[in-house]
Amino acid sequence: MHAAYIEQLGSPDEIRYGELPTPRPGPTDVLVAVTATTVNPVDTFVRSGVFRTPVPFPLVIGRDLVGTVVGTGPGAAGFSVGDRVWSNSLGHGGRQGAAAERAVVPAERLYRLPDGVDPETAVAVLHPAATAHLALFPNAGVRPGETVFVGGAAGNVGSALVVTAVDAGARVVATASARDAAYVRSLGASDVLPYDDPALTARLRAAAPAGVDIWIDTFGTNDLTAAVELLAPRARIVLLAGVAARPVLPVGPFYMKDATIRGFVISHARVDELAGAAASVNRLLRSGRLRPRTVERIPLSATADAHRRMEKGELRGRRLIIRPDLDS
Repeated sequence: MHAAYIEQLGSPDEIRYGELPTPRPGPTDVLVAVTATTVNPVDTFVRSGVFRTPVPFPLVIGRDLVGTVVGTGPGAAGFSVGDRVWSNSLGHGGRQGAAAERAVVPAERLYRLPDGVDPETAVAVLHPAATAHLALFPNAGVRPGETVFVGGAAGNVGSALVVTAVDAGARVVATASARDAAYVRSLGASDVLPYDDPALTARLRAAAPAGVDIWIDTFGTNDLTAAVELLAPRARIVLLAGVAARPVLPVGPFYMKDATIRGFVISHARVDELAGAAASVNRLLRSGRLRPRTVERIPLSATADAHRRMEKGELRGRRLIIRPDLDS
């Protein structure tokens, strides 16, 4: 089979495109013919070694796929040849990745794609939407009527956070660029403020006079001084971006509000947590509320360039749909 893979950790220049042996499913695995995959920031962290995780070499890279079942191990209950399926936790933790014509997926990490859902739409939102669910539910414990702040709400994870929070009955106050404000409002945010407004803190206070219950900054700036000032009592800050950020935490005001901070990496999510996220993602996919804003289709052979563009920041709000069949 053709695959995009690495033989050592490093820059995008380490990514090779070529033939590898077609994998065989183990007893509880499923063999999937890959329709489409994509690239996420975390994929570049695994490839470069910034995120430390067990990896076999050669390592097929990539975490997300949508495809069709073409074979199963004897203990892979619940799946049959021809089923349309998806996964979003490959390519780390010792597992081979998704950027190939065929991929082996543990049955416990594989989910059915709802009928009528377009594979490209699905693969574009799987990782951001699962991240949003895990941030808001297991980590933040969002409740109906709470106010959720989403920084960078026009991005992939940001927009999924808005949709998921609104679906949970929360009120969303968001930041975005002026040109993206209408888009973020269309997702359900009640207030969208320019992220570069010098008076942003004052405007956020006016938009959430009782305070913010959940604070999530997808930019990775993580201005904890401003965040703590605007928190409601017993608020929760969830950190999920900003690998190099070193913000100052104003400890006194923070603990006086009985607030909490949770760091969150989707790669550490348990199988049961991922399954819970998958149920939420599938429900929102069926409803049509989860959708990518802009997509671009590229062949599997262009995966190295996709990683370069991701690292240069050229893909904010844009999802690359990587299709093995475009190389044929």
